[in-house]
Formats: sequence, C-alpha cells, structure tokens
Amino acid sequence: MITRLAVNGACGRMGLRLIQLAREDSELSVIAALERPHHPAIGQDVGEVAGMGRLGVLVTAELPLSERPDVIVDFSTPEGTMQVLRLALDRHIPLVVATTGHTANQRGEIEAAAHHIPVLVSPNMSLAMNVLMVLLEQAARLLRGRDFDVEIIEMHHRFKKDAPSGTALHLARIIQEQMGQGDLRHGREGLTGERPPSEIGIHAVRAGDLVGEHVVLFSTLGESLQLVHRAHSRDCYARGALLAAKFLAQRPPGRYSMRDVLGL
Repeated sequence: MITRLAVNGACGRMGLRLIQLAREDSELSVIAALERPHHPAIGQDVGEVAGMGRLGVLVTAELPLSERPDVIVDFSTPEGTMQVLRLALDRHIPLVVATTGHTANQRGEIEAAAHHIPVLVSPNMSLAMNVLMVLLEQAARLLRGRDFDVEIIEMHHRFKKDAPSGTALHLARIIQEQMGQGDLRHGREGLTGERPPSEIGIHAVRAGDLVGEHVVLFSTLGESLQLVHRAHSRDCYARGALLAAKFLAQRPPGRYSMRDVLGL
C-alpha cells in the first residue's frame, strides 16, 4: 500500500531531505509540497528545488482541493504548524508534527486537534533518541533520591532558531517526572553559590553545522553516568518522520508519539 504524503515546510533543510528520501521508498508518494506564502520557490517543481529532477509536484502555499494526502508531515516553524493544523482539521488529514519551539497555547491547540484527527507529535523523530528517552526514564527512576546532580548539554548548528532544543526540554521533563527536580537552570554566570539539588542544568551550544547532539549527565560524589545521542546526519530525523507518516495514515483520531511507532 502506498502512503500519499504532503510535506509542510517542503523547501527547508528537513523538508527537502524528507522528499529526497521519500522518493527512494516504494511505499511512499509525495503528492504535495507546501511552503509559506511568497516563498521564492512557490510555483517551482519541488523535485527540481531538491536537485532530483522533475517530480510533477509544484511548491504551493495551499493544498490543492484535487489532492487528498493520507498524511501531512510538518517540518516548518511554529507558525507554519498552526496554519497546517487548521488545514488538517478542515480536510480531516492525519498530521505528523516534527516542528519544535511551540508556545504553551500552540501546544494546547495541537493537543485539542487530536480529538478530531490523528496527530503524532514528537520533539525528536530519531529512532535512537526515542530509545534513549526510555533508558532515561529508567535511569532517572533508579537514581532518584541518591544525591545525583543532572545536567543536559545540547549542541546544534548555527541556524537553529529555538534554544534550548525541544528535545532537551523533553528530556528535562522526563527527569522532573522521575526525580522531582523542579527548577531548570539555563546556564550559569557569576557567583552562583553551591549547586542546589533541586535544579536541572540545561546548556545550549550553537556552532557551525552540528546536526544535533544531546548529553544527559548524572553525577554524584565519586562517579558519573552519561546518556549520549549524536545525529550523524539529518537523515535520522527524516527517516523517523517517514516511518511515523506510514504509521499514522489510516489511524483513528487521537494523540500518538514515536513510542507508538516503535512499540515502546
């Protein structure tokens, strides 16, 4: 069975890679490429924009009424997500949200949409990162109350717009749920005094073309434990999103995650 795919944010770094990899998958067909109004690629063939030759799919600001995708994958901006969310609701199309940086109100709207359409939301589409999240739950639960400090260090390319990353914030939430620390400390400067046990340190590094790295450090007097995920290329995110798209198509309305995709 072929899953018909629409990509929102089709001409961004992730959107173009998604389209390139989808073409290599016999179970996927890209039928729509969406971008913000007035984007310079509007009206062009998205295959040519992606350097693949003509695909017969034009970049458009709106989904043509003649097209009926089985699922939309959103790799855009928070504002782009909200626009495509309204489209998905109006046309009853399942939606994979791979964009991060949403406000609390925007997250609430996305959650509410899951009452009407299938919505899969993940702060990170990488398969290995989602396995790390499961391991993190176990580690945090086992180390709770044992005098371990927790720090999160995340590194991304200079073009990333949100900091800390959505993944780092999700990792922090997992730790808070399992260990009880309530305070997030975004970096340190000056005479800060001794480190209080109630905080989780989060540090965002932005440099060059780093694809993505997350380190969770548990440390106490005498020993440390690190959980590390490194993305070697953006393909890990794109392949995960495509797997999520196949999973979500034809599902009933509801809120899904990569754990559902992986059966975790």
